[in-house]
Amino acid sequence: MRQIVENAVSRGILKKIVYSQPRDKSVVRCEAKLFSSGKGVFLQFETFMSDGKAVHENVPEKQAADRAALIAERDFRRVNIITSAGECQIMVSKKGKTTVLNKIKEDLPAPKIPIKAHDGRRKYIIEEGAPCDFLYRLGVCDAEGGVFDKKRAKFRQINRFLEIVRDLFPKKPEGGLYILDLCCGKSYLSFALYYYLHDILGAEVEMIGADLKSDVIAYCSQVAKDCGFDGLKFICCDISEFVPARTPDLVVSLHACDTATDIVLATAVKTGAKNILSSPCCQHEMARQLPREDEELGFILSKPLFRERFAALATDALRLLMLEAEGYRADAVEFIDPEETPKNLLIRAVKGGGASAERALEYEKACKRLGIDPALARFLNK
Repeated sequence: MRQIVENAVSRGILKKIVYSQPRDKSVVRCEAKLFSSGKGVFLQFETFMSDGKAVHENVPEKQAADRAALIAERDFRRVNIITSAGECQIMVSKKGKTTVLNKIKEDLPAPKIPIKAHDGRRKYIIEEGAPCDFLYRLGVCDAEGGVFDKKRAKFRQINRFLEIVRDLFPKKPEGGLYILDLCCGKSYLSFALYYYLHDILGAEVEMIGADLKSDVIAYCSQVAKDCGFDGLKFICCDISEFVPARTPDLVVSLHACDTATDIVLATAVKTGAKNILSSPCCQHEMARQLPREDEELGFILSKPLFRERFAALATDALRLLMLEAEGYRADAVEFIDPEETPKNLLIRAVKGGGASAERALEYEKACKRLGIDPALARFLNK
């Protein structure tokens, strides 16, 4: 195994090494990838533990092959070495004897794998390893700030969201803020948003989280009380009947299902919200309305999978058009890595300028061409 890893590293074709079938029951698996820093190239071993934590070890490039082989012989029974030239699987016996089931061809050219550069851990707004009360109470990390492996994607999602919020509020705003999280669910983002604006920036914040599930609202209310987040309140209600107290500085929603996103956007627009951040989910409405036969789009609409994806993209594109017609600067950004979830699109809109008749006409033409009647327009006209 040592020679295989050494060859892959020297050729620059190593993608990653995956260790499985651990000998120690407290370990789940281990993965190793190359990275570069100001001190050189290292192979990072990330060992995932059964208690949800992850342990990291960085080994210099020259020692990488020896360390990779030792970990295999000592701690695991199966290893997969994945490269741009192919993949090989290695089985390790109880006595540490290795058997290579298939080899990576050394005589064929293979593209080099770029080595990602970083200097230590990524700098997050909420730092990993630093105690954070609300993340601890929500089960994202332990009392010392160590992020649980099963919640690592959620931790990254929270920080990515806060990076987007930081673009809107890079410093303490003048006066207080009125913020709504509609269809808040378990409210990871509500707590993170309040923490960033109130605890980090020092802003005065009045924030309301609204959802239809009474048990979730009761849970979130207790967490907010335990964390001392006095300006964060939760109410149980149908968001279609929710009436904001005044013009919101920001309206957010994460994965409001299907037309619930349209209710959120319509509420934000009709109350003149200054900023909107909405991550759509399950855009089924348009897929049901699209015609089964279409002379120009039949090659897409006749295939169920393509039909669903086309409908999802067209739904969100039309939402952006409508927001622009209503006087917002709107765009869509990737929320998180699509490898973690396909629901990674975030609609971002900032109030600015007046209504756009041109965008409204473009919206109407698009709807007429597709033969649809989107919910957002209907909710806005109520």
